[in-house]
Amino acid sequence: MTASLTELEQRRKALFDELLQLGDFRPGSVTTTGGRCGNPGCHCHRPNDPGHEPHARLTYKVRGKTRTESFPTPAAQRKAEQETANFRRFQHWSRAFVEVNTQICRLRPVEDTWTAQEKKRPKPSSKRWPKK
Repeated sequence: MTASLTELEQRRKALFDELLQLGDFRPGSVTTTGGRCGNPGCHCHRPNDPGHEPHARLTYKVRGKTRTESFPTPAAQRKAEQETANFRRFQHWSRAFVEVNTQICRLRPVEDTWTAQEKKRPKPSSKRWPKK
């Protein structure tokens, strides 16, 4: 079933309202890393030691380079998790917004916006080149 132009424009307005409610967002993902450190005298290098506990980090790209940030507090980690979740919502919103606008563009009637001057076609040249 195809929606009418009015319904699609209402949907686009509703999507704008959703964007305003989105809040802060940023790309990236929160992952954990653990294991062995670089200090050879540390307990994590002993046989049968499980290593260090996992530490959460934010990973994201800047101009094609991967960047990683550690979190100073658990609150900072929760904040980053919320912001990356909001970014995923933004990506979903963006796809929906483009889809609605594409449908609007297909349904909107073509309007004749040419001026009288633009409609005139140039006359073909009546001059003939001289024979050599």
